[in-house]
Amino acid sequence: MSDPGIGAQDMVSPLRRVLVRRPGPALFNADPALWHYARPLNAAALTSQFDAFIHILESTGPEIHWLPEAGDGLADSIFSHDPSLMTRRGAVLMRMGKVLRRPEVELHAAAYESLGIPILGRIEAPGTVEAGDCLWLDEATLAVGRGVRTNQAGIDQLARILSPLGVAVHGFDLPLWAGEEACLHLMSIISLLDRDLALVYKPLLPVAFHRLLQERGIAMAEAPEDEFLGSAGLCINVLATAPRHGVMVAGYPKTRAAMEAAGATIEVFPGDELCLPCEGGPTCLTRPVLRG
Repeated sequence: MSDPGIGAQDMVSPLRRVLVRRPGPALFNADPALWHYARPLNAAALTSQFDAFIHILESTGPEIHWLPEAGDGLADSIFSHDPSLMTRRGAVLMRMGKVLRRPEVELHAAAYESLGIPILGRIEAPGTVEAGDCLWLDEATLAVGRGVRTNQAGIDQLARILSPLGVAVHGFDLPLWAGEEACLHLMSIISLLDRDLALVYKPLLPVAFHRLLQERGIAMAEAPEDEFLGSAGLCINVLATAPRHGVMVAGYPKTRAAMEAAGATIEVFPGDELCLPCEGGPTCLTRPVLRG
């Protein structure tokens, strides 16, 4: 039986409940070489940009649940999207492909327990799945990128967990692109803006996935090459807060114009300190718990 307080089996319905985590010392003091960040981070600038993002998020109306900052050294945990996936019957706890991130899953497990949200299942070794590789095309169809962070064993487990909900899981091979240490998720190359509209970077789309989008009649606004490469893909990272309403990192006017020409309304916030060095954008900063 579905719980009316949970359910995020799509990417674009109005955002009602969300998990986020405020940046803290673990991120401010992170070793760039260890965490694969572009450079050391400026805590004051990063916090200011996070606050700007939260201001936009709050203005759209969702109930925000804060993951506690406990001095646990988990620098990437600000990117709360990846360690779990929410369905209408409970959460699926992932097993992260990035080994340093695996303890984050227990943060989510504890949060769900405190909120009374059931755990539908958990990805176990040798499987790996990161939710950044998971894209709901509709409530019954989940596309999953198979790459550095998500493997076939994990996809198979996820398919078994979701099968009782009537969800079909489709895996698609991702390119290696910037290497095994870099973060290229399926959601690094596509963001859904509505059920029939997506922002994409076509050169990296798996052919079979591109054909599936076409078969479903999903129009594709395209990010230009210079802005995609200049942002290490983060111009694609758009959080839909409602159909055809989204939030993106500032500084990519051509990508924004492509979405607006397709009928979307896009808000921006500065992310040159919060997002670009750490390979995570506004979608990554949120774990939707309820949409609709």
